[in-house]
Amino acid sequence: MATAPLPQLDREWIVAQRPLRTAALDPFRPHGGFLEEERAASGRVVSSGTILLTNKECPWRCLMCDLWKNTLTTTVPPGAISRQIEFALAQFNCQPEQIKLYNSGSFFDPAAIPLADYADIARKISFASRVVVESHPRLVGEKALRLRDLLSGTLEVAMGLETIHPQVLPRLNKKFDLDHFSHAAEFLGREGIAIRAFVLVKPPFLDDAEGIEWAVKSAAFAQNCGANVVSLIPTRAGNGAMEKLQAAGKFVPPRLATLEHSLEQALNLRAGRVFADTWDLENFSNCHACLDQRRQRLHAMNLSQQILPPIDCQTCGGE
Repeated sequence: MATAPLPQLDREWIVAQRPLRTAALDPFRPHGGFLEEERAASGRVVSSGTILLTNKECPWRCLMCDLWKNTLTTTVPPGAISRQIEFALAQFNCQPEQIKLYNSGSFFDPAAIPLADYADIARKISFASRVVVESHPRLVGEKALRLRDLLSGTLEVAMGLETIHPQVLPRLNKKFDLDHFSHAAEFLGREGIAIRAFVLVKPPFLDDAEGIEWAVKSAAFAQNCGANVVSLIPTRAGNGAMEKLQAAGKFVPPRLATLEHSLEQALNLRAGRVFADTWDLENFSNCHACLDQRRQRLHAMNLSQQILPPIDCQTCGGE
């Protein structure tokens, strides 16, 4: 492992490592959307539609984030978010029970989602029994109550906890601490708003064993704060800064087995639903013989919340 000292991992350094923006984005079109299944709190498997909204980049510059690639540099025009939702729903050609409005930042950042658009947004998704939005913990407040009161269904707020590792969390440049997260969760819980937490599997500066250990500890912390759902996200490269850390020996992407073991141990907590992110798993395994089977296993575990027998691969041994 390289031992060369790293520069200060601050906003300026993180932004300086970025490649050029290349996406040509339309403020009246979402940059993505997809349908999936998700296990609800009731135990039912429900249809869920995720809309990846196009809007202004969030004010933070997190060390591991590559979501800025699909954001704008200015606030969208009035009514643009509603038109994006209309477009996505037309592509879905159905009305999913659950809608996730993910915007590569914080829904409650008024530079990203104009406050004046909340009412029309709520009307567009009035069919949904649950609406999930994402937010930085420090932006959780009265805007969440305004959105909650406009919705026909229930509101769930997803917050990126990432990790509770005491040395790693400050280095991610998230600009919050565990008190910020717990206070935001307490506010949401008191107001009858459900909580989802995003947890990184093997963030920078940790090896695979530590990655599993701290993913499970972070999931437990989120659940103790009232999170109904914990989503485990394998840490990815791709934003420039992570490649610099990789070159310095401070980051190696997690193996697929690391994600699998993290999910298994987090499910054993039996304190709430835990999901593993199954997108782009080919970046975490070099074995083509078992990848599809292991993806299907993770998906089945997400839906059942049960630990299933591991895949017996004669090529890689499942590791």
